[in-house]
Amino acid sequence: SPSPDICRKVLEVAMDVVTTRNVKDVVVTLKREVQKTTSESDSSVESKGSVYRTMLIQAIHGCATRFPEVAESVVHTLMDFISTDGDMQVIIFVRGIVEQYKDLRASILGKLLNSLDEVNTNQVMCACLWILGEYCEDADTLKEAFETVTEQLGPPPYIIQGDDKEAQEKLAAAAADAPKMVTKNVVLADGTYATQTVYSESKIPELDNTPKLRKMIINGDIFLGSLIGSCLTKLCLRAEGVVDGLKLKKMTVDSMLIMCAIVKMAEVTVSAQRSSLADCQERITMCCRVLLDPKAKEILKKTLLNDGKETFALFLKNIKEKEAKETKKEEEEVPSTQADDLIHFRQLRSMAVQGGDVDLDDGSDLARATGYTDSGSLLTTELSHVYQLSGFADPVYAEAFVTVHDYDIVLEILVINRTPNTLANLSVELSTMGDMKIVERPQPQTIGPLDQATVRASIKVSSTETGHIFGTIVYEDTSTMEKGHINLNDIHMDIMDYIRPATCTDEAFRSMWAEFEWENKVAISTSIPDLLKFLNHIVTSTNMTCLTPHESQEQGSFLAANLYARSVFGEDALVNVSVEKKEDNDGKLAGYIRIRSKTQGIALSLGDRITTVQRGLLETNSQKAK
Repeated sequence: SPSPDICRKVLEVAMDVVTTRNVKDVVVTLKREVQKTTSESDSSVESKGSVYRTMLIQAIHGCATRFPEVAESVVHTLMDFISTDGDMQVIIFVRGIVEQYKDLRASILGKLLNSLDEVNTNQVMCACLWILGEYCEDADTLKEAFETVTEQLGPPPYIIQGDDKEAQEKLAAAAADAPKMVTKNVVLADGTYATQTVYSESKIPELDNTPKLRKMIINGDIFLGSLIGSCLTKLCLRAEGVVDGLKLKKMTVDSMLIMCAIVKMAEVTVSAQRSSLADCQERITMCCRVLLDPKAKEILKKTLLNDGKETFALFLKNIKEKEAKETKKEEEEVPSTQADDLIHFRQLRSMAVQGGDVDLDDGSDLARATGYTDSGSLLTTELSHVYQLSGFADPVYAEAFVTVHDYDIVLEILVINRTPNTLANLSVELSTMGDMKIVERPQPQTIGPLDQATVRASIKVSSTETGHIFGTIVYEDTSTMEKGHINLNDIHMDIMDYIRPATCTDEAFRSMWAEFEWENKVAISTSIPDLLKFLNHIVTSTNMTCLTPHESQEQGSFLAANLYARSVFGEDALVNVSVEKKEDNDGKLAGYIRIRSKTQGIALSLGDRITTVQRGLLETNSQKAK
């Protein structure tokens, strides 16, 4: 199917029915589909592009995790796609397989070293270097890994030289001569109009032969430079006792020169990530001390060589346990009604049968019809959605019960005549602010003295943003023949009615974060002293899902987490929480919450929601204390 949504549903169904008997056939089919995506053009109608390839790689990853016997047959096939747009999924899969299956490490590391020059993205290159630094252990692999990394880096310095400037000027000229698209209307042979798009391409220039890893460093990726220093340091430490002394000394000297050149690049290059400069200097200084100072090596060698793998293994174990709990929970859920249960139609039963019988299904029918199984929750929910529109001293008292159901808002307005006279042509005139449209306006009513009536209004919502409903009651007193009007209080529609918790992968979050243009930055000001409690409060208050795992026993002065949610209209909402506990600020939390979305409404509305929640914390806590 050309629709990625249909493919996603089909893959979800297929993954649910995979067993040990059919897993090999499923994997073969998935591998064939992945290979077909490379032969299709992304601009063709049949191609699903990177989205479909990513889904296939995730499905293969899931099969290999659940059924270890197929891991070996798929890992080498997937590594051929490390240079495609699904590269992040591939390297995450490879990283997990390398940790879980020791027998496959040698072949996977060899394949990874051969594919290192094909990596196009900086994040994937970082993951590749981490794998090489953690899992290269024997002499041949250590030598090959060190030579490959240094060869891809090239000799220092890593500052733009004359040759590099000429190469960049050529690339800039090539970008200026990129294919141009011209669209025009043409008349076909049958007399109909059509749109024709023409691409004009210039001559393809000669390709730059600079290794991709060197390009990334020269362009100012300081974080990647820190990882290179860490990788080379680990390779030198693991080479002790495995590689001969002369070769080890050469590896150490070359590593020191490369790390010094990376720090120099970070200090000089204008396009460098300036915020990472201090971290890069501190980390590379530590690596140099480990290689030169025997005491520092004795203290830090175990931490550098073992703690990383142990932490990653614990991370994989936690993920596996979480998935097992979710699967067990799904299996334990018993459906309230079985598929083969009888359906009782009360209207089709004869009166003789019904006579004297007590219908025990009335309670359950009412619960299913209203959507509530707890009468207390029903009353609480209703009261929280009742808005007072006019005052008790006004001639007409009005209040509204608001029901929000995805795209529709239904207002049930109770109107009470507080005067001893009959009010004719009483109408509630409503207006909206935001992406809301009134589709059914309240009808005029004639209300007797001290009488009441209920009118309805329907509003259609088209996007996720905070809206306001305001209006006026207009009436005519039949006794005095005077016309009157009452201005109503605003009804504030909360964005939380449209936000639903959702999940996505880390690479999908990063991709959307880079793509979305609307950002709202909120300064943290709260009375909560604990980092995790503050994070949990934000997650609960914004109805979002925390994508960053955190343990309750974790202790620290800094916390960063990514939150994700999706609206009922399919719009994505991304939130990044960066908070720290400062001792010079009386132990109060400080930091920022950044919200990004494709639309301005979500970014602004979520920012207002977070600001309101923070300001309300102090009052809530003081009330509880009383």
